[in-house]
Amino acid sequence: MRALTWQGKRDVRVENVPDPRIEEPTDAVIRITSTGLCGSDLHLYEVLTPFMTPGDILGHEPMGIVEEVGAAVPDLQVGDRVVVPFQIACGNCWMCLTGLPTQCETTQVSAEGMGAALFGYTRLYGAVPGAQAEYLRVPQAQYGPIKVPEGPPDDRFVYLSDVLPTAWQAVAYAGVPQGGSVAVLGLGPIGDMACRVAQVKGAGRVFGVDLVPERLRRARERGVETFDLRSFDDEKELVAAIRDQTDGRGPDAVIDAVGTEAHGSAAARMVQNASALLPRKLSGPMAERFSVDRLAALHTAIELVRRGGTLSIVGVYGGMADPMPMLTLFDKQIQIRMGQANVRRWSDEIIPYLTDEDPLGVDDFATHRVPLGEAPQAYQMFQGKQDGAVKVLMQP
Repeated sequence: MRALTWQGKRDVRVENVPDPRIEEPTDAVIRITSTGLCGSDLHLYEVLTPFMTPGDILGHEPMGIVEEVGAAVPDLQVGDRVVVPFQIACGNCWMCLTGLPTQCETTQVSAEGMGAALFGYTRLYGAVPGAQAEYLRVPQAQYGPIKVPEGPPDDRFVYLSDVLPTAWQAVAYAGVPQGGSVAVLGLGPIGDMACRVAQVKGAGRVFGVDLVPERLRRARERGVETFDLRSFDDEKELVAAIRDQTDGRGPDAVIDAVGTEAHGSAAARMVQNASALLPRKLSGPMAERFSVDRLAALHTAIELVRRGGTLSIVGVYGGMADPMPMLTLFDKQIQIRMGQANVRRWSDEIIPYLTDEDPLGVDDFATHRVPLGEAPQAYQMFQGKQDGAVKVLMQP
């Protein structure tokens, strides 16, 4: 089959690789009909290269048709249409039963000290072959795949793999009171969708912050009060402008949907780049012990949220030596929640919103649809924020 493989920093290629097959009774194999390009994939494209191996298959946002089913997968049949969550979880362990499949005790990558295995996401999460491919082996298929009806186009359901539950959890963790206010930093796919979820869940005012015109326009057209970073000389001006809209206090909650790709610290970029240049045996341990994130967005979120408010972190951070403003966090009595989205925890709540009325705007959420063969160009476009790219879907 054809699949997108990682070969080095900013070097991804579509190659022929062996077809996946059933390896365990709890496996299934699906033929992928749509698969997304996620902002998290860009971390593999540049920042997390010490944890990658040439030939790794990328991608973790698939849906498709079941082609083969293992003997211990009773609820799937060949021909079923399914969305596959980005994490791999059993559904039966204590963590899964507690609503935390991202911490699944069956698939935890304990050798790396990490949580549940993920599709297409470095050795830290199991080095499981990913979903930007023609076919995908799905471990723990007795629990993971979400069956969806025939009829509507893939766009209606494909975001159940990651974007929708990630945005949903971000809003749930933010604890926005009914009629309250929330600011979303970063209006990429997750931030954009988080704004939409906050609106349908009853937020009174939603503020969105970004510096990419296309992203700002999309959010503004859906009723988000947008703030263009380019219009402010520094963080303090931005914070003051939003506080002016919230009786001088700041919003009830702030969602950091930027993560380590934030525009900011040159020193952090230097450490990331230096580790990537070292021999593989040295670069991984250095990145694990000494990695530092670019924390511009996180520090802005801490400054912006009102006293006693909630900070929900959904942007991916990977640093192990990050300085945090503990005095400010303590003094402002800020609550913080974060983590990978627990897809199956939220999917049943989300599906009723995927109706013909389309309140979340999923049908036209993608800005670009490309064949799998054009995936390398899509990565370059998305990483460079070119051609108005906000969300890219690939069709194998």
